[in-house]
Parts: sequence; structure tokens; C-alpha cells
Amino acid sequence: MRPAVERTEPRERQSDFALCVVEGLSRPDKSLPCRFFYDARGSELFEEITRLPEYYLTRVEIALLEAHVEEIVQDLGEGGALVEFGSGSSRKTEILLKQLPRLSAYAPIDVSKTALEEAKQRLNGLYPTLKLRPMLGDFTQGVLLPEDVAQMRQLGFFPGSTIGNFTPPETVGVLRAMHKTLAPGSALIIGVDLKKDARVLVEAYNDSAGVTAAFNLNLLARANRELGADFDLAAFRHEAIYDPLEGRIEMHLVSVKEQTVGLLGERFHFRAGECIHTENSYKFSVEQFSLLARAARWRVGRYWSDTRGLFTVFELREEGWGIDNLLQSRCKL
Repeated sequence: MRPAVERTEPRERQSDFALCVVEGLSRPDKSLPCRFFYDARGSELFEEITRLPEYYLTRVEIALLEAHVEEIVQDLGEGGALVEFGSGSSRKTEILLKQLPRLSAYAPIDVSKTALEEAKQRLNGLYPTLKLRPMLGDFTQGVLLPEDVAQMRQLGFFPGSTIGNFTPPETVGVLRAMHKTLAPGSALIIGVDLKKDARVLVEAYNDSAGVTAAFNLNLLARANRELGADFDLAAFRHEAIYDPLEGRIEMHLVSVKEQTVGLLGERFHFRAGECIHTENSYKFSVEQFSLLARAARWRVGRYWSDTRGLFTVFELREEGWGIDNLLQSRCKL
């Protein structure tokens, strides 16, 4: 039997997760930030998602990185540093690292201390001579690189189409923060999911095996585990829809009945059919993303897309990047 929920410590001493859950559920249109998906169980479920037949994103991006890795890293050379934003497990990074035997440093940035420690341990075994400079921090706000890394030529790396989780204005802000983090003259390699048939998109976020549903519902399970909430997971269902006007997939948790949930000494009422908005995943055309990059003082150099037009890996350069380089850039289809 779950113990009674007591009034907890003052707000200023509560975790970021606790504060965001209370704030999000107190809104007229309830929502929870998608960054809280990735606790230990959520990360396991996401790894399962990436192997699902419906979830093309990881599979296609890896194929693009493997096919074009020589071009992607060709300007970094000896003595450079690879800086990864939101690195997580750093699995895709290994595709680049294998092509960079004389790389001086790898600097992953993530909000998860556990993910950084696990990645460091694994990569130390694979690349014992590589300097690893993990940084715990929020890359969306700009990060001060370690002094030795800051003095090296850098290549930024942001795979996974995570940029789609931000609204267009937020996307510009995130790209500006990356611009601020990287040294002048650096390039940024970024994965972007493209607009396509809505059925393909919805199936990718609503798989037949129910793994994405479990991933979404794990947010409520996490609130139960960490915050003493009493969510009945069977009383909510996963929903993924495509909004063609906004150009985004939306994920929701829908209350299947009228109910009240207790959390941190507060009660939150749900009507039957009421939603908790848990994630946006914006999809772009090449032209749309290029405009957002330009607004953040980046210019598209090269880019690589698969033959079905599902996904694109972009190379972004500083706005002042030379015209000769721009004329030499090319699109790989």
C-alpha cells in the first residue's frame, strides 16, 4: 500500500522534475517536458524504439552518417576536438570517431551524469589515447568548453533529430547557443527529420508493439517512483497525432476517465478525454530548416539526404563563411 503523501520540502529545494511536474499539471492545458523521458527505464525503452521497423529515424540517420563520414569530418583533421550536444550514450559518435584516429579530444555535453559516466567508461576502452572531456550542463543555454578544448579546431555534432523537440523560435535560440559554444570557424553537423506522408510519421510514433506507448507512460511511472504520485497507468492511453499546420508530431497521454491524481500533497483533476501534452517533434523541409539556421547566424554548407527524402544530415557553417567555400558546397542525394 502506498504511504500517504506528505507536504514536501519547500519549492526551492525540490528537484527540477518535481517543480516541472507540478507546474505542468497545474496549467489549463496540462503538459510535461519531454526531457524527463530519459530516466534509466525511459532510456531503455527508447533504445527499443530505435530498433522498431516503424521508427525509421535512427536507422536512416546512421546510414547517412556511415555513407558520408569521410566528407563530414574532412575539415577537422589532426589536433581537433569533437563537441557533441546532448550526447546521451554517444553511440552515433563512434561512427565519426572511427574516422578520426588523430582526434585530440571528444567533449560530450549532457544533463545526465549517468549517461556521461557510462559513455566515458565505454569510450575509454575503445579509444584509450583520446582525451575525454565530458561536461554536465544544458547545451541549450550555451556551455563554456574546457580550456584545452576551447583552443582546438572544433566540429559540433547534434544527431538524432532532437532539434525537432523545440518550437521554431526555440530552435533559433538553441542554434545560437551552439554557435556561442563553438569556436569561430567551427562547423556543426545536425540531424533533421523531414516532412513526409503523415501516415509514415504517425506510425513511427505509435508502433504496433506498443513500445512508444510504454515510453510515454513511463513519465507517469517516473512520477510515481520519484515523487510518490498515484497515477493509475491503466487510466491513461498514449496518443500520437500529426498537426499539418504546425508541421509536427504531438504526443499526449489521454485520461480515459474522470479521475483525480495525488502528487506532492496536491490533487490534480482530469476530465475524461483530457490530455497531458508530452512532446512535440517538428518536421522540416530543407528550405525551412535553412531559414531557421540563417536566423541563428549559421549558413547551410553541405547536406546529405536519403533517396526517399526521409531524413537529412546538415553541415552548418558560420554566417560569415567564405563565398568560395559556399560555392564548393554540394548536396548529396
